Amino acid sequence: MERTLVNDRHSGGLMIKKLFIIGLIILTLSFLGMVAFFLWRQLGNPGRLLRFREYMKNPAARAEWTSKAGAQCAGAPFIFPTDGLIGFLWGDSFRIGHQHQGIDVFGGSTNGKTPVMAAYDGYLTRQADWKSSVIIRIPDDPLQPGRQIWTYYTHMADEEGNSFISEAFPPGSREVFVKAGTLLGYQGDYSGDPNNPVGIHLHFSIVKDDGSGHYLNELEFLNTYDPSPYFNLALNGKSNKDIVPVCQ
Repeated sequence: MERTLVNDRHSGGLMIKKLFIIGLIILTLSFLGMVAFFLWRQLGNPGRLLRFREYMKNPAARAEWTSKAGAQCAGAPFIFPTDGLIGFLWGDSFRIGHQHQGIDVFGGSTNGKTPVMAAYDGYLTRQADWKSSVIIRIPDDPLQPGRQIWTYYTHMADEEGNSFISEAFPPGSREVFVKAGTLLGYQGDYSGDPNNPVGIHLHFSIVKDDGSGHYLNELEFLNTYDPSPYFNLALNGKSNKDIVPVCQ
């Protein structure tokens, strides 16, 4: 009986080891699958990435790749909000589990030099603690009348948080009417962490309304809309893998 008990314990120990090894293999394969998916997403737009890197080395030499502030592409409802190369699109992935909520436009100049303007008429809010951001409420979506949307503009400060937002919109501003083309501020590289500047650019996104007159959390991809039809440009990173969109 004692010998049988020892054998049972030995068999049980082997079974636990086998289950542990199987679990470890499953976890390893899952991790490798996630890495492969991430690399596929990153390498899926080599044309845009190569052009972006080339542009950042010498922006003046690649003016044909840049979009112009105030340009309205082929009758699109929005005007383009700033000058620069559209480096990253809605839906691009920078890390596993992340999707970009808007577009990033790189002016190719120094901090606080490239103007940012309102893309459409609306009512501007700047929360009291916002150093680099404003959000504009558009009561009537030009593409879906009756639906309210919000346009969000950020990184308008330097890496230390010194704001480049227009003095017309001090912290705490609420429901200030602005027309399309109104100067909002200037491109910067504020990220919230002085040790991690993000490169001088404008991040622009179109944010969903919660149904009660408030904007949803812009950091969540599902809370944003594809900006492509608002600018009549190929701004969806899922479908545009190779072309740098240009509006001049």
